[in-house]
Amino acid sequence: MLVVLAMTSGPDRALSETPMSGPPTDTLLEKLPAETEVHPLAFADLKGWAEDDHAGAFAALLETCAPVLDGLSALRDALPPPPGLIQACRAARHLATGGAVTATTARVFFEQYFTLLDIRPKGSAGFLTAYYEPEIEASLIRTAGFPIPVLGRPADLVTLKQGETRSGIPEGYQAGRQTADGLVVYPDRAAIWAGALAGQGLEIAWLRDEAELFITQVQGSARLRLPDGRKTRLVYAGRNGHPYTSIGKKIVERGEMRLEDMTLAKLMAWLRADPARGRALMEENRSYVFFARDDIAPQDRGPIGGAGVPLTEGRSLAVDRTIWPYGLPVFIEVEPLTPEGPRRTIRRLMIAQDTGSAIVGAARGDYFMGSGEEAGARAGLVRDAMRFVILKPRIP
Repeated sequence: MLVVLAMTSGPDRALSETPMSGPPTDTLLEKLPAETEVHPLAFADLKGWAEDDHAGAFAALLETCAPVLDGLSALRDALPPPPGLIQACRAARHLATGGAVTATTARVFFEQYFTLLDIRPKGSAGFLTAYYEPEIEASLIRTAGFPIPVLGRPADLVTLKQGETRSGIPEGYQAGRQTADGLVVYPDRAAIWAGALAGQGLEIAWLRDEAELFITQVQGSARLRLPDGRKTRLVYAGRNGHPYTSIGKKIVERGEMRLEDMTLAKLMAWLRADPARGRALMEENRSYVFFARDDIAPQDRGPIGGAGVPLTEGRSLAVDRTIWPYGLPVFIEVEPLTPEGPRRTIRRLMIAQDTGSAIVGAARGDYFMGSGEEAGARAGLVRDAMRFVILKPRIP
C-alpha cells in the first residue's frame, strides 16, 4: 500500500507521509471489564471490510473529530480520547484538506492508522439494538389534542461528570437537585408526572399522550410537525439522573408479550390500550429526560448525539461512554430482522458518536437508523447478537 501511495499526489500522498511505528497503545483498553475477551484480527480476515463504503465512515469520523481537535465540549461526557485517536483525527483532518476523500483513500487511511481487536464478553457475543429520531405531531401551546408537556431543563438540575460522586446522591445516579442544603436526589418520573416541577414554566412543547413522550425520551430526540406546517426539533438537554429501566423487558418478564413478538408498534399499542396500566409501567422507569427546542436545525441533518455532532444514519453508533471514547471506529456484523420479513446482514464501519443509559458493556452498541416512521419500524426489530470489532489507533 505504501509503495503505491508514494507514487500518487494530493490527499493520497499526504497520507503516506506519516510513518507508522511503535507498539499499539493500551490506554484505550484500560476500562474494559476483567472478563472481556480481546482477539486481534487482520483486515484481510474481516468479512465485509473490503465491500464497505469507507468514505461514508470517514466523513462521520471527521465530523466527530472536530470537537476533539477544536476543544469543544461534548453534549454528554465520555472517556477522553487517547493520544492515538487524537493523532488519527489530526491525520484525517489533514487528509480532508486535499479535497474529497475517496472510498479507496479512506480505506487505506483506516488500515494505516488503526488495527483491529475483536471485543466480546467472555464466552458470549456483543449485543446490538437500534434507535431512531421520531417525527411526531406536536403543538407549542397546550390544546385538547396536545395535553402532555415536554419539559426543558430545570435550573436546579445538576448533572454529575462521568464517574463523579457527590454527598447526598446514591451510587449509580448521574444527577441531583441543588437545594440550600446541598444536592438531593431529583424527582423521578412518577413525581414529575404528578406535578413536582409544575409552575416553573418549563414547558417547551406539547404532545398527544404520555406514551409518545416516553418513546421520545428513550430515543433522545424528535422532529416535531406543528399544526401550522412548521417544523422544529427536540434535542437532549439532560435527565434526572435516576437509573434507566427497560419497560419492554418488564413486559416480557411478566408474560404480557413474547420477546420475539416485541416491536415498537406493539409496545406503543400496549401502552395506549389501557392508559392507566401503561402509565404505571412507564413510571417504573424512573429516569426522565429533559429537552431543548431547536427551531433552526437543518432538517436534512440528523439529531445531535452525545459527542455534540449530528448523527449519521447507518454510521453512528451509541456505545458505553464509561468504556469507550467518542470518535472510536467500530466495525459491526449483525443479522437483524427487517419489516420485509427476512433477516439482513449488516457489516459496516460505524463511528462512536452517541451514548445512552441502557447502553452498558464493552461490546454493546445502539445503531442509529435515521429519522421517521420507517426508521422506527426498522429500529424496533433490532436486538441481536453481533460481532463488535474496534479499530484501535496504531500510534502510541
